[in-house]
Amino acid sequence: MHRILHQWYERYLADEEAVLLLVLLASAGLVIAFLGGIMAPLLASIVVAYLLQGAVSRLERWRVPHMLSVSLVTLAFIGFFMTVMVVVLPLISRQLAAFWAELPHWLVEGQAWLQQSAQRYRAILPEQSVQQVMQSLQQEVTRLGPKLLSLSLLRGAFEILLYLVLVPILVFFLLLDRELILAWVSGLLPARRPMLNRIASEMNVQMSNYVRGKAIEILIVASVSLVAFQWMGLRYALLLAVLVGLSVIVPYVGATVVTLPVLAVGLMQWGWSADFFWLCVVYGVIQALDGNVLVPLLFSEAVNLHPVVIIAAVLFFGGMWGLWGVFFAIPLATLVKAIINAWPKRVSAPE
Repeated sequence: MHRILHQWYERYLADEEAVLLLVLLASAGLVIAFLGGIMAPLLASIVVAYLLQGAVSRLERWRVPHMLSVSLVTLAFIGFFMTVMVVVLPLISRQLAAFWAELPHWLVEGQAWLQQSAQRYRAILPEQSVQQVMQSLQQEVTRLGPKLLSLSLLRGAFEILLYLVLVPILVFFLLLDRELILAWVSGLLPARRPMLNRIASEMNVQMSNYVRGKAIEILIVASVSLVAFQWMGLRYALLLAVLVGLSVIVPYVGATVVTLPVLAVGLMQWGWSADFFWLCVVYGVIQALDGNVLVPLLFSEAVNLHPVVIIAAVLFFGGMWGLWGVFFAIPLATLVKAIINAWPKRVSAPE
């Protein structure tokens, strides 16, 4: 047993850079696991600064001074951020409250439809069981609805205020002193680090392509969905459009899950009518254009991961870090793959 462990150590952990990488990964994981909530504004600011760095670089290529480039990009971000907080979020909150208030009425209509179906198919759908299930759903919706809305508003008020103040300030200084910060981090690492440089170079391409592309994809899909839903007169158009936009974060699963509320609202509003079937067609076209046109255009560097690996990464990292884990599941899975491919392996000499 000792010999097997020694051979395994000599093959995978004898290289000093491999040990250093293992320590860095473990340290980063522990910091995010135990201090993720406290460090959330800083982590969010790092992500936003990474997204905005492309705009700063573009302005600098146009011979705009660095300080002015950072200031213009930060002001544009603050304007977008304030618009979302002051205009979009209150509209979504009102639509969510209206949807939750109307949900018991829809459950009553659904109960009536199920009871009619139960009378036709008594062996499959016992009428008494259907009535009990629908009554329990109505009671839970009535009991939990106001509580969930009030808790989310109270808990989110302080977080929104904190992000409104801290995130723009942190983003500005992260963009302004990017070179100094990177030089300081680089100074903490060994001068000779070929494996780390190779992994960092690969991940910079993958991460920048994925994160910026995914942010653009969310905005485009949500905007197109909002225009389409408003044009069709669908109720709760903004709320549903935001859900459709956010669904692209989770490949394969997101679109399937969000399809249910979109079609449910359309069915309750129009019934089995031509408007409902047109909604199905329009929603299907949006999903088809997203998967077959928008994604190939935005993601020039293909993420070569099997669908099972992607879903497993979403489940694992989403379970660990919530929404941020879901958003970065594919880049993190790509990072794991890059580390495995670059990890030094020493072949033992034959005895």
